[in-house]
Amino acid sequence: MTGPQDGDFFDRGREGREGRPAHPRIPGPRPAADDLAPSAAPRRESARDPAPKPDLNPDMSPATAEDREIPAEEPETAEEPEIPTEPAIPTEEPAIPAENEIPAEKLTHKVLTSLLGAWALAACSAEETALVEEHLTECAPCAEEALRLRDAVGLLHADRSLDLDPLLRSRVLESCLGRRPARIPVPDWAAPYDAETARLDALLRDFGDAEWHAPVRLSWFEEDRPVSRRTTVAGVIGHLMTVDGLVVGSLGLDDPLGPDAPDDPTDRTELSWRTATSPPTRAVHEPWREQSHTLIRTVSFAGPGVAELSVSYGDFFALPLRDALLDRAFECWVHGADIAEAVSYPYEPPAGAHLHRMIDLAARVLPSALATRRRNGLAGPVRDLVAAGAPGRSLRLEVEGAGGGTWYIALDSPAALGSPERSVGQIALDAVEFCQLVAGHVSPEEAAAGQEGDREAIRDVLFAAASMSRL
Repeated sequence: MTGPQDGDFFDRGREGREGRPAHPRIPGPRPAADDLAPSAAPRRESARDPAPKPDLNPDMSPATAEDREIPAEEPETAEEPEIPTEPAIPTEEPAIPAENEIPAEKLTHKVLTSLLGAWALAACSAEETALVEEHLTECAPCAEEALRLRDAVGLLHADRSLDLDPLLRSRVLESCLGRRPARIPVPDWAAPYDAETARLDALLRDFGDAEWHAPVRLSWFEEDRPVSRRTTVAGVIGHLMTVDGLVVGSLGLDDPLGPDAPDDPTDRTELSWRTATSPPTRAVHEPWREQSHTLIRTVSFAGPGVAELSVSYGDFFALPLRDALLDRAFECWVHGADIAEAVSYPYEPPAGAHLHRMIDLAARVLPSALATRRRNGLAGPVRDLVAAGAPGRSLRLEVEGAGGGTWYIALDSPAALGSPERSVGQIALDAVEFCQLVAGHVSPEEAAAGQEGDREAIRDVLFAAASMSRL
């Protein structure tokens, strides 16, 4: 027999009143035909077939069956409901669930347990979610399983980087050294170089022959214009090993290019690539890593006095060993990122403390780089010379993010002291973006996120930062 059911009338009425879908129902008595809304009453063929109803006259006895008009029988069809010949008597029948709704009495422990996976993925309906969560408050085994499933769902992120946290190595070493201190510890100022060479080594270990020959484009700035050079992953590692040879030679160790090699980093790289008998291959990996290990061991055993040993960069400048190793850590990170980009692999910035030291070194070298550009006619003239160590005209450099901070860059002389009282402007950059500017990977016009004050001073400092980049 077809037609609307009692549960359907009940749900539609409640949904219309409350404006939300019905929750799982508890079976109740079927409403009488008189209680149904007119729009929900069964449709009749004609007005001559009224619905049977009891006599409601209080002065008369209830009408008998003979006093009522009995409708003629009509054939039962799939479209028309059967008309009852007797008054509807309320009876208790189980409500028929709506579409896609699971009756509450069928949600046994076994069924609820089978829904835990969908619940953890937030794939249950609202009714199923409510029933599962009610069950979890009563069943400890299911609650434990639900927590395990939720933790597993947290690992299902397809775009998550496969790189380890840059601080993981430092935390592991700190924990190990806390239990058993090293007899000869690595100096704190050499830690960034140690960390960045280890990170790059970990990236290279799984490379096959194809990755070692992947093309890499190295870019930097020369005289306010971007330049680039194409090489391979193996060529980049050879470049790093060759320039690291400047530090190696200053410590009295064997320079990879020999005793007569030039001091200029670019000349050293060009000489290395020009005299190579064949294109560099993965064979360059172990010599580079062994050289970096030798550097770390040597400065660790040499004692604190070695930190001030001068390392010459040819016509560029000279740096104390502590800053030279920081410069080499910076180059190792920048070129490690170049390699990772060439093989489509993520590569995170250094740890915040190490990144701060790299930015601080660049900020300290900026006044000298600006003075060099001024001698070459590439920067504005001196406005106000002061005695060495005295506060001079300055630009506030604000670097944001992990490793950031605030520096005041002396504008007229490297010997002057940057001072907030004599600041004539300020620029704000992200920490990684500032490092990309210093590496020559971002143009000065695109680097600064915020600028205020003397436009000439701002331009001079941004271009001086880019001029510190080199091959």
